[in-house]
Amino acid sequence: MASLRDIVTSASINLLSAFGFLMAFAILRIQPFNDRVYFPRWYKKGTRSSPTRSGAYASKFVNLDCRTYLNFLNWMPAALRMPEPELIDHAGLDSVAYIRIYLLGLKIFVPLAVLSFMVLVPVNWIGDTLERAKDLNFSDIDKLSISNVPDGSKGFWAHIVMSYVFSFWTFYVLYSEYKVLATMRADYLASETRRPDQFTVLVRNIPPDPDESVSEHVQHFFCVNHPDHYLTHQIVYNANKLASLVSKKRDLQNWYIYYQNKFERTSKRPLTKTGFMGLWGTQVDAIDHYTSQIQKLNEEEAVERERVKKDPDAIVPAAFVSFKSRWAAAVCAQTQLCRNPTLWLTEWAPEPRDVYWDNFAIPYFELTIRRLITAVALFFLIFFFMIPIAFVQSLANIEGIQKVFPFLKPLIRIESVKSVVQGFLPGIVLKIFLAVLPQILMTMSKIEGYPSISALDRKSAAKYHMFILVNIFLGSIITGSALQQLKTFIDLPPTEIPKTIGVYIPMKANFFITYIMVDGWAGVAAEILRLVPLVLFHLKNTFLVKTEQDRYEAMEPGSIDFPVGEPRIQLYILLGLVYAPITPFLLPFIIIFLAFAYVVFRNQCKSTFMSRYGSESDKFDYFLLLLERNVVVCLCKVINVYDPNYESAAAFWPDVHKRVVIGLFISQLLLLGLLSTKKIGRNHFALLPLPVLTIWFFMYCKGRFESGFIRFPLQEAMVKDTLERATEPQFNLKAYLKDAYMHPVFKSSDVEKSDFTFEEEKSPLVATTRVATKLSPDVNSSSPVQSDA
Repeated sequence: MASLRDIVTSASINLLSAFGFLMAFAILRIQPFNDRVYFPRWYKKGTRSSPTRSGAYASKFVNLDCRTYLNFLNWMPAALRMPEPELIDHAGLDSVAYIRIYLLGLKIFVPLAVLSFMVLVPVNWIGDTLERAKDLNFSDIDKLSISNVPDGSKGFWAHIVMSYVFSFWTFYVLYSEYKVLATMRADYLASETRRPDQFTVLVRNIPPDPDESVSEHVQHFFCVNHPDHYLTHQIVYNANKLASLVSKKRDLQNWYIYYQNKFERTSKRPLTKTGFMGLWGTQVDAIDHYTSQIQKLNEEEAVERERVKKDPDAIVPAAFVSFKSRWAAAVCAQTQLCRNPTLWLTEWAPEPRDVYWDNFAIPYFELTIRRLITAVALFFLIFFFMIPIAFVQSLANIEGIQKVFPFLKPLIRIESVKSVVQGFLPGIVLKIFLAVLPQILMTMSKIEGYPSISALDRKSAAKYHMFILVNIFLGSIITGSALQQLKTFIDLPPTEIPKTIGVYIPMKANFFITYIMVDGWAGVAAEILRLVPLVLFHLKNTFLVKTEQDRYEAMEPGSIDFPVGEPRIQLYILLGLVYAPITPFLLPFIIIFLAFAYVVFRNQCKSTFMSRYGSESDKFDYFLLLLERNVVVCLCKVINVYDPNYESAAAFWPDVHKRVVIGLFISQLLLLGLLSTKKIGRNHFALLPLPVLTIWFFMYCKGRFESGFIRFPLQEAMVKDTLERATEPQFNLKAYLKDAYMHPVFKSSDVEKSDFTFEEEKSPLVATTRVATKLSPDVNSSSPVQSDA
């Protein structure tokens, strides 16, 4: 069991690591050759130019201004004064809501830590259970836990009462934050500028019609059922193969441009080899080689493009249907269109940039099967991942290491080595095991067939949270091999599981403290350093970048990693809720992580760093002036680096709320199970109302707030429509929406978006080919056929 010395050693290592990362960040970010790594978003916007193109030769690569090295931490206090409305305007509500998760944790745990150290720590410390126990190894940290309170002591009433206090305070904070986010979302949607998704509905599982194409069928259906509001539609093509060809051609064009530029500089025809990446094969003229390759791909692309246009099988039974007003789109998206509830399924269309086009080619009837298979696969993934997790846990004690690696006994007996092994190594090894997991879970979410990137992120986050709950939390608490852990749960009756886990919880506080320090303290500092993007950018820039387009794409600003970041925060919140009444000593470590992460994500960029390399455009100079006056707020990560893939207006907050409530519910059950082993009679039953109250609280908040994150109020839609018609009466909405939901591979082509005009959209009588086969052959085929159905 790790001692206080081990914890101090681990804390020192991680604090030094965090400080080292910050120092490296402070130095690297102001070097001109790293400018594209730490300010990629400004390059994406075109408001920043490379500092390596001007000035003295040395200043193109190294920052020679000594003053900038003295102010590297000035952004921290300034970050706390950040006005939220301006942050929403610039970075979007999703970024602000994500940052508020850290604030939520701080609001919960700072008062809990104060109360715990005032009430519970003295009660735990005055107990003498551990000192009277024979042949029991314990540390000073264990004296601060509930394990030190004698069985049958009336001191356990303090833990029972404080559990109620902790729960009610968590209720209050959760309710307040939910209310704030619901208000922020409503205000954001009400003030948001015009976007295509406000007028558009995604329609899936369109039934086949023997007489009409998918496009004709969609037009006919909505002209009949929404005659006054239907505007236009865009059918969805299965263009995955075409997209692959376009991507491949883009890569070849970059190579062609690179060799063409090289020829213009040297006047010597460049050579290349036809094998992999030009490393082997027949040596040929590079420009002629890539010219022929591009020409060949052009022909393949033309054939595939024509096939997609004409092949009925290339059209997916889904469409983006746009309406004349937000009100009409809201009505359509939130109602059932057909007697058969499995046909003509509607939902709000995602933003055009949020659409995940690859999943539209999946037949709708396959989605249920895919999700069932994925659920089974997720179960086995969680189970089999317990094997490396269990091995990592054996590193948390010296005895386990000596048993697995007996030849290391002499080395482990050295006190300094022992402290590093027990205080630092378990957390870092576990971190490495978890590095590959998010990509696996994202792949599983893509297999499930969700149509938007935001939905994929939320589903991946849900899977990762479940994995963390089972493997990191429960798997770390229940000792033994993976099969032994599974056997433990199978052999126990359901009512005994909380008791069994509750007994193990105090023993694992030290492990979770070290994990928080490794994953939280040093991990957040490493996040701001952007070490991986930094290394990848310079590797690409040295070996792979051939053109300015390549250098532009090599920046990879990325976005907030919600599928990984949010479940990780939830793990810390869960640990805090579980250990607050059991081992309060863990709470300060969580608070330090949350506070540090909150400041890092809200940090304000100082104008001295930006003005040095600023663009000469008037707009950007004005922005820098506002920065100097602390009027416009910047986030070093959110504003300078992250380029969001979408904006969902904090649609993920109900999931955040639900997971915190799950953590609170688990903490109550585990404390109930732990107290049931403390020989206090039936007093532990005093905790039984708490889980019931927690379920009631969740259901109340769900009914009170969740609809505001799923539906769009018709009243708000009508207000925005009325205001827009009054201010822009001549706005051509149909032209605005014409290409919004066209597949990206068609936007630069001459493919016909639709072969139909919509002159009949104002009339409930719709021209259709469906009834043509039912008419008499004497009917003149040139006359229009009218139908009211």
